[in-house]
Amino acid sequence: MNNQLTKLDALSRALVGFDTMFDQMERRYANSVPNNYPPHNIIKTGENEYAIQLAVTGFDKTEIAVTVENNVLVVRGESTATDYASEEYIYRGLATRDFVKEFPLAEHIEVIGAETKNGMLTIKLVRNIPESAKPKIIDIVDIK
Repeated sequence: MNNQLTKLDALSRALVGFDTMFDQMERRYANSVPNNYPPHNIIKTGENEYAIQLAVTGFDKTEIAVTVENNVLVVRGESTATDYASEEYIYRGLATRDFVKEFPLAEHIEVIGAETKNGMLTIKLVRNIPESAKPKIIDIVDIK
């Protein structure tokens, strides 16, 4: 295993400019335990438009934070409800535990807004490719 790490370190040093890709892969796969809470959907709503929906039933909008850090969309939920202890549950199927959900963003993806409705948090994304990154057509001229 140590030999594999040494080879990976050497490879990451040799590929200048790809260091962030290795960091993203390490962050994404470092924890092999899947995090399925809260459940979510990823929807393509247009040619360059997307939405992420998270089920946040039981959370007030003041208990949810949506941030972008180093091209990673981070959604945090911290429940402040304390009156659950005074209630006697026969069955409790709705979780309100704290969570952190991360979504690595592709290049040129921007978060343009977030809203809650009926226990669903919807985060709207758009892909804005700058003119400098779009393909250019080069005219070929005849020299006579």
